[in-house]
Amino acid sequence: MRARDSADSDFRGFDRSVASRLAAYLKPYGTEVIKAFGYMLMGVFSSLAGPVMIGRAVDDGVRQGALEVVTLYALAYLGMLGVGMVGMRGMFNTMAAVGQGIIRQLRNELFAHIQRLSLSFFAAYETGRLISRVIGDVNVLREMITWAIIGVFRDLFTLVGIVIVMLTINARLTIVAAVVIPIMLAIANVWRVYARKAYIRQRTAVADVNAELAESFNGVRVIQAFAREGYNSRRFRQQINRENLNAGVATAVIAGLFFPTIEMIAGVAVGVLIWLGGGLVLENALTAGTLVTFVLYIEQFFFPIRMLAQRYNTFQATMAAGHKIFTLLDTPVEIRDAPDAYELPPIQGHVRFEGVSFSYDDTVEVLHEATFDVPAGTTVALVGHTGAGKSTIVNLLLRFYEVNQGRLLIDGHDIRRVTQQSLRRQMGVVLQQTFLFSGTVMDNIRYGRLEATDEEVIAAAQAVGAHDFIMALEHGYQTEVQEGGALLSVGQRQLIAFARALLADPRILVLDEATSSVDTQTERVIQAALARLLKGRTAFVIAHRLSTIINADQIIVLDHGRIVERGTHAELLALGGLYRDLYTMAYADQEEVAGTPE
Repeated sequence: MRARDSADSDFRGFDRSVASRLAAYLKPYGTEVIKAFGYMLMGVFSSLAGPVMIGRAVDDGVRQGALEVVTLYALAYLGMLGVGMVGMRGMFNTMAAVGQGIIRQLRNELFAHIQRLSLSFFAAYETGRLISRVIGDVNVLREMITWAIIGVFRDLFTLVGIVIVMLTINARLTIVAAVVIPIMLAIANVWRVYARKAYIRQRTAVADVNAELAESFNGVRVIQAFAREGYNSRRFRQQINRENLNAGVATAVIAGLFFPTIEMIAGVAVGVLIWLGGGLVLENALTAGTLVTFVLYIEQFFFPIRMLAQRYNTFQATMAAGHKIFTLLDTPVEIRDAPDAYELPPIQGHVRFEGVSFSYDDTVEVLHEATFDVPAGTTVALVGHTGAGKSTIVNLLLRFYEVNQGRLLIDGHDIRRVTQQSLRRQMGVVLQQTFLFSGTVMDNIRYGRLEATDEEVIAAAQAVGAHDFIMALEHGYQTEVQEGGALLSVGQRQLIAFARALLADPRILVLDEATSSVDTQTERVIQAALARLLKGRTAFVIAHRLSTIINADQIIVLDHGRIVERGTHAELLALGGLYRDLYTMAYADQEEVAGTPE
């Protein structure tokens, strides 16, 4: 079952810290915001002046039968409409630019931060939810910044301006109109509680849909292999997307109850005021033009109230989205450079583990006081049952995790004291599951060293035996590999990974099950290239195939996180211990294929 995001359950409505952090993003745009305020005041002024023009036209023109006066006020009214249009357009354009700038900054920060998070974070946090944060939740903030912030002030200024003008026209009618305000506020106060829950539910449902899509698309081969297309479709239709539908409908229902109710109250208020004002006109206590002006102001009076209530929707959604975004941004980066970290100088590749212990969850120790020495330029093979600690050793070497106890030294430098970039620049990795980025074959090999020339890329591919199959592709090195390298076979992807590692020219090379997924013929090609790839480099090899470890300078045998044996292939066979058992069970049938003597 998919775990709920803690940010979903922790959100409780208005969060001062979220509001202050969002305000901080507006600070660099102070000039633009002031400019937008100026445009907004133009719009408010024009909207307040319009009803006056119409009322004066009725009183001074229609009642007196003076067409030229009506024309004059009509032109003045059109002029006010023009001023309002300029103000509204300027306000929205300015704030749209501000909003896009802030969204760009937020997405950049999120992407950069996510890239630095540890592997343990990605093991617990679904890809779909990350996409939902970076795309969906950030878009919610754009709506708030672009439309709602200045809109709130526009509504407030309009409301205050209308009240002042209405009081000067007729205080008694203004008080009657104001009677409905407490009713509206009471309804809005009840509504906001349900609206907050509905919008949180809707954002959570959207995140669940994104997570389900990412998981299903990434696992489509397994889905099809087990003929589970129907099951996944039913699960998505009946559970995930059904909840998304229910959440969206619930939000719409709440909005559908609130806004028509407000409209009805406003309509009743206008009707009552027309009745009262009409009586005053008949008593000659009020002119017809003044009544028209007052009714128009009443219409405008309720509009900002409705808009403020609607903007509360946006505000609630913004608080929920901002809470999730900043929760993600505040996720600590576990692997950090020390304040006094220094650049690791060019290394020879001498690696030493000194009493290294490690546990992933601070409870079960997966590596216990590992001590061993790997001289520069030598190859060490790590063998053992699944979960013995092989991958943990290379993860610690690459500093994907920090050691809990002991030291890990490279050429005498504690890797916790050097910068991560200077450490990993001198390392190369080839994994069992080769990941290829979207782009061409050339781009994927060049990923090992971005400044490499085309000739250097081709030379690396030739060295590992990948050149021939690459040239056989439709566009050679310019062939698009498609998502995840779907165009290529497993063995071809592995060869590209080898070329990428060779191009990087690392001093320390990690081969994590790098040949376990290739066929025998491809393995022979790889084995021919390994001699050149490993020459002069320190190499850590994790493999099930005997051919990739038999020639290692030393073999380290692990069992439940402990080093139990160490030596060459021949020495460990003669020892008759765990390695001999592993060889007998898993390696003997490979030796004949590999053509290597015992």
